[in-house]
Amino acid sequence: MSGRRITLTTADGSPVAAYHAPPGEARRGGLVILHAIWGVTPHIRALSDTLAEQGYEVIAPSLLDDADAPFPTADLDPPNLAARMAMGLASGWGAAALPRVQAAIDRLSGDGKVFAMGFCFGGTTAWLAAARCTGLTAVSCFYGGDIAGYVDEQPKVPTILHFGRTDELIPIGDVEAITAAHPDLPVWLYDAGHAFVAPSGYHADSASLAMLRTLQLFQRAGGSRGEA
Repeated sequence: MSGRRITLTTADGSPVAAYHAPPGEARRGGLVILHAIWGVTPHIRALSDTLAEQGYEVIAPSLLDDADAPFPTADLDPPNLAARMAMGLASGWGAAALPRVQAAIDRLSGDGKVFAMGFCFGGTTAWLAAARCTGLTAVSCFYGGDIAGYVDEQPKVPTILHFGRTDELIPIGDVEAITAAHPDLPVWLYDAGHAFVAPSGYHADSASLAMLRTLQLFQRAGGSRGEA
């Protein structure tokens, strides 16, 4: 992996662990990647490196763990699922993590546009960041299971959402509620289940198309015509 662990500082002075991957070519902008409930996993770090190779300076902040906690060594940790879900619930499914997100945005904002994408728990956090954080240019939310609970939030920047049509964790009624509340918001449905970008639920066609749409959004919002 080309990235490394760094420490961010929130506005109130709290330290935050994060993974930082510098751009591998001409810098397209900054990118904040918001992890699923498991933390800054190997998959998140590898995705950060991949997108850095495409020209993004990537920071993936740890949204739930203490600053001195090690990054996970596996993408899934089923025995600790209940504990991780309790942490997510205590955070308001990402609301309490927004100062950490803002710290990552601020770290990247000194040199061009800043974008964000998030997955599952991080997908809901990304939705909240689009509405509440400052300094973002565009946001892509992947299967954010609790976006429906924050359906009244209004994104301040161009935002797109991705859901799996057969996702057992996100009822299709929740997706319909989001589209009803935000009829002008691009909400994409894929023939896939939950976590279709992650190793645990990977669906190649859906993952590729969703990422293509995401990078096209970033390029349009950032004023770039580069290839996705």
